[in-house]
Amino acid sequence: MGVGVSLSGLASAVANEGGVGVISSAGLGLLYKKFSSDFLEASIYGLKEEIRLAREKTKGIVGVNIMVAMSNFVDMVKASIAEKIDVIFAGAGMPLELPSYLTKDSTTKLVPIVSSARAARLICEKWVSKYDYLPDAVVVEGPKAGGHLGFKPEQIEDEKYSLENLIPEVIAELKPFEKKYGRKIPVIAAGGIYTGEDMYNIMKLGAAGVQMGTIFVTTNECDASDSFKQAYIGAKQEDIGIIKSPVGMPGRAIFNEFLDKVKQGTKQPITCPFKCIRTCEVSSSPYCIIIALINAVKGNFNGGYAFAGTNAFKATTIISVKETMATLLKEFKEKTNSFKILPPQK
Repeated sequence: MGVGVSLSGLASAVANEGGVGVISSAGLGLLYKKFSSDFLEASIYGLKEEIRLAREKTKGIVGVNIMVAMSNFVDMVKASIAEKIDVIFAGAGMPLELPSYLTKDSTTKLVPIVSSARAARLICEKWVSKYDYLPDAVVVEGPKAGGHLGFKPEQIEDEKYSLENLIPEVIAELKPFEKKYGRKIPVIAAGGIYTGEDMYNIMKLGAAGVQMGTIFVTTNECDASDSFKQAYIGAKQEDIGIIKSPVGMPGRAIFNEFLDKVKQGTKQPITCPFKCIRTCEVSSSPYCIIIALINAVKGNFNGGYAFAGTNAFKATTIISVKETMATLLKEFKEKTNSFKILPPQK
């Protein structure tokens, strides 16, 4: 939901409807560049400002998503904890040191985002052995998600790595930790979940909840421009596919002329102005990804493109977060009520 797609506006609206509203910390240095010409300094200011604005609009639960690959990951984590954010979601890398930034009076919950059972186990082992801390929950993000994906290109269409397979695997990997330490670690499913029926189906496999992004882009409260939202509404299924990102990971986006030019080699390598992502391949990159994403969120698709989940083509209109949540709950309850437990046969 970065860059600039989910800020205080969307996060507070979701929180007001009983969900966990999440602020994306990616790219805040560009969105708040008037505060400081120093990208990293402006990022911290922007993060604090978005948390403050969200708090003004909701008494619900608000979290922040911070990518481990960000060059200022530690500073963003510390700032979030100091601002008493409810939850930190950390992915795009292994947040092995995340508990070390908590203070004695911290109230922030820590939730790593993983793409495999092995990653979930490694994080639990490290956190317990070094910090005596278990994740407060674990988000499992499958290959149908929008944006950067934690999979190799050949794994994305492989059923072995589907969310439906990953959820039971992660749950099984976490059970020994739950048993040993006497507490539950909720598993939250993410990636390709778009309807209440999708929610029901994945929770039937053991997920305690879901993380959804794509469906909330086409809401009134989403912080992106109307042009960005219309890109979702106008997209056909075949318009959404996998690209190679400058940060060295595959990503799912809506194809457009900008990406066509990149593919044809007409875009030229750039000099990195921000050093925002540690893994960015600056020397061979045909464009600056953070500028491309900021351009798109503002509606300039000549200079950028939109990340999107695999189901973005299903969007047909822009509605409120309240309507979106009500529809999801209605679909979920309808599916739940249709599932009847048959009496045992005599």
